[in-house]
Amino acid sequence: MLPRAPLYTERLCLRPYEPADADAFFALLHADRARFLPSFPDRLQAVRVPADAVASLRTFAEDWRTGRFYVFGIWHRATASYVGDICLMPQQKGQAEIGYYLAAAAEGQGYAREALGAIIDFGFTAVKSQRLLVRCYANNVRGQAVARALGFQLEPLPKRPLWFRNSDALNQIQRFWLTRDVA
Repeated sequence: MLPRAPLYTERLCLRPYEPADADAFFALLHADRARFLPSFPDRLQAVRVPADAVASLRTFAEDWRTGRFYVFGIWHRATASYVGDICLMPQQKGQAEIGYYLAAAAEGQGYAREALGAIIDFGFTAVKSQRLLVRCYANNVRGQAVARALGFQLEPLPKRPLWFRNSDALNQIQRFWLTRDVA
């Protein structure tokens, strides 16, 4: 089991959630529910009322213990304000997927890039992943810019047979990969 230790950047503290974080966790999701719905429907479905937030944070702690999922809250170090969430989910063959969101008020300040940089290091060192994935919608230009700024490369769209016509959803999601440099 990996230790439940915080990660620090210049301006942020990324740390595993504690039970006392449930109110802030719920408040952020509730305030930005409509904005998060397209990208994080499962999280919103799981956290509908404050009691769900408490249960979700318990699940995150168990997921951490088992190595299934590593979820960090993102706090601004100077103000101690909760600004978002970032997670890493190990997958097969040394791959892991990263997901994150920020409060609307926290966007556009470089926090996503800063938090993603810390999670990249965590993924490659602590988790020992070889390849990291970030997915975002094709119209999420800012999300794509964050991934590219940290070295992620866009995966070309897969070729599909002509008979596979209901594939518009595949074109909506961009997949960005970062591979660990092995010296």
